[in-house]
Amino acid sequence: MTEAEQEKAPDLAALEQEGEIAADYVEGLLDIADIDGDIDMDVEGDRALVSVVGVKGTDLVGPGGEILEALQELTRLAVHRQTGERSRLMLDVSGYREKRRADLSKLGTEVAETVKRNGEPKSLHPMTPFERKIVHDAVAAAGLRSESEGEEPNRFVVVLPA
Repeated sequence: MTEAEQEKAPDLAALEQEGEIAADYVEGLLDIADIDGDIDMDVEGDRALVSVVGVKGTDLVGPGGEILEALQELTRLAVHRQTGERSRLMLDVSGYREKRRADLSKLGTEVAETVKRNGEPKSLHPMTPFERKIVHDAVAAAGLRSESEGEEPNRFVVVLPA
């Protein structure tokens, strides 16, 4: 491995530490809210991944994942407070993000096919950065390109014809 590759390679120990700090923080929140759930930790690529499993209902996800996004930001802040480093940690509840990833990938593919057929650009509804990345990847895999436009929190994807 070259020196440049070593610099870019994620520090597995640091990501595991992020996951442990995040898991402790989320477990504390679950205790305060008196919500039953188990915590799973993993490292996916260059991110720590903390999942809350076994939670009934959608109270921790909220409409459109809004509560989950807020919990993720709070958890990232808790990690930052302890490590002094910016965290790219991903928090999931009951597989919401995986289901959302599949839905958005399908949407990106379908919109790309529509744009290929009619040759007209197509704008999608506002999405989080996580959601836009999934759509951009699906559109690229379908052989088209896409751009993000607008300002947060109303930033959206535009799929462009070839």
